[in-house]
Parts: sequence; structure tokens; C-alpha cells
Amino acid sequence: MTTYPVEVPADSAVFGEGTSAFARFGYSAAVRAHDHLFIAGQIGRRADGTIPDTIEEQAENAILRVGEILRLEKLDLSALVDVTSYHVDIHQHLPGFLEAKARLVEAPYPAWSMIGVSGLASPGLLVEIRATAAYR
Repeated sequence: MTTYPVEVPADSAVFGEGTSAFARFGYSAAVRAHDHLFIAGQIGRRADGTIPDTIEEQAENAILRVGEILRLEKLDLSALVDVTSYHVDIHQHLPGFLEAKARLVEAPYPAWSMIGVSGLASPGLLVEIRATAAYR
């Protein structure tokens, strides 16, 4: 099986300081295997490393990070086939998440599971999105 990691450039305007997390935590932003791209969980930090207070901004940032990884592989959000999002206080934050998602993700929609969790890697994070895309 041929696989290769997708490298996010250190000067990425979307990821900014966030590119250091890949080496620090020992993982790839995404890995291509066969005709699929497996995207690691993306969080809603801003490029400067700060965490927004609102679920809307965090959701938008996380989706934009997924989109940036797809762009690096000459894909876009329409290539997504399976998405899982993890939500802190899902019942409180789901409406705001869905608002941001509706602005950025268009039909045809991928399969999408939304799971409530008690917390994420850093205090203040409200959502994390992992995804799988298919190459055409």
C-alpha cells in the first residue's frame, strides 16, 4: 500500500502557528492512502494560536483548516465523503456549529456524524473535525 503524509507549509495563512502541533504531537495533518485522504482532527484555533470564544468562529476555523488541507491536495470540500465532528456541550453549541457549517459546506453533503464529548485537547476548544475525502 502506498501512502504519503500531507505537509502543511509553515507559512500557511490558515494554520499559522498551528503547524508546529504536527511535530510536537507526532502526527500528520493528513495521509493519502490509495484513493482516499484521511484528515486528522482539526480544531478551531486562529492562525495566531488563540482560541475564539464562539462556536461559530471555532467551527468556521476548523472547516477552513480541513479546506486548506484539501486545497493542498488540489481538492475542495466537495471531495469529502465522511466527516466526524466532536462537540463539547453539544446541545448548547450545535445551533451555532450548524450555522457555520451551512455557510461553508454545500451539497452534495458527505456522511457526517456529530459526537458529544466532555473535552478536547485544550481548555476552551469546543469542536474538532476529522474527515475523509476521495480523490476523483
